[in-house]
Amino acid sequence: MQNVSIVVPVHNEADNIATLVAEILETGAAYPLHEIIFVDDASTDHTQDVLNTLEAQEPRIVVVTHPHVGGQSAAIHSGVLRATGTIIAMLDGDGQNPPFELPKLVAPLLADTSGNLALVAGQRVGRRDTLSKRLASQFANKLRSALLKDGTRDTGCGLKAFRRDAFLVLPVFNHMHRYLPALFIRDGWDITHVDVSHRERGAGRSKYNNFQRGLVGIFDLIGVSWLIRRRKRVNKMSEVLRHNTGNLPHV
Repeated sequence: MQNVSIVVPVHNEADNIATLVAEILETGAAYPLHEIIFVDDASTDHTQDVLNTLEAQEPRIVVVTHPHVGGQSAAIHSGVLRATGTIIAMLDGDGQNPPFELPKLVAPLLADTSGNLALVAGQRVGRRDTLSKRLASQFANKLRSALLKDGTRDTGCGLKAFRRDAFLVLPVFNHMHRYLPALFIRDGWDITHVDVSHRERGAGRSKYNNFQRGLVGIFDLIGVSWLIRRRKRVNKMSEVLRHNTGNLPHV
């Protein structure tokens, strides 16, 4: 039986977490919600206290804590390793990704009978970001799509759902979460996209500026392009995993 683990990476999001939990639980009746895993990436505010309180109140909440800042990709990877669901759905912890969109992300994976669908990627419409952030994102997405040919117009959207087993055999590196469509395609998986809404941040402020995103993005893009070119695939990863599911880690 398939079930769903929600993974939410957070860093200094104490004022957004309680609302996010309430909204996730409200949508849980629409799909087999198994657990909500919050990964605290070494927050310096009272995020950990809020999470500990919520974990004590709700048995489906699991808290994973990083002793040092590892970044969003590291937090997602830690959450997926800790998860026990067959399907992972993820969203950002700042409140800009509405949890009511989760059922439409999970549904295609639950309905898939081919065994080849690994990723459902959200693509934001009506983004509630600053003009400079939207323009920078549009430029980066066009450049990335032209080089990687992943068919994705908005790879930065935090709303995604994917097969846990397929994710755990992807190459792991910082900022990998921005390249999931290309990485899944690289392994021979099918991916699909759904339009999702977007809203203003609930509290706090963004952890990155446009210059920081652009600077690391150049090196990431070169690296992912290299990974794609160097991949030699004998069989589709879906065929490989079909015979080796017992070897995947469960923490």
